[in-house]
Amino acid sequence: MWYAIIAEDVPDSLTKRAAARPAHLKRLEDLRRQGRLLLAGPHPAIDAEDPGPAGFSGSLVVAEFASLAEAGSWADADPYVAAGVYARVSVKPFRKVLP
Repeated sequence: MWYAIIAEDVPDSLTKRAAARPAHLKRLEDLRRQGRLLLAGPHPAIDAEDPGPAGFSGSLVVAEFASLAEAGSWADADPYVAAGVYARVSVKPFRKVLP
């Protein structure tokens, strides 16, 4: 089943994000190679494709896991969590309807 991993950043997370980004992207790439990644990306803190120093307010990952518990464990092991980028992370079942 698909699961949405919705994360909210701590204030001024840009430096922490930059440091942990390579490891974070590697895990997402692993999911993509396995055919389990529907989409992933950050939420710019301002209404701009490149928010510059304003940074990001959080992230969204929609990926396939065997269970909610497995999705939660994967989210808990994210390098952004270990680096203190995220203030909160929630994991919810997701049902893709369109496209």
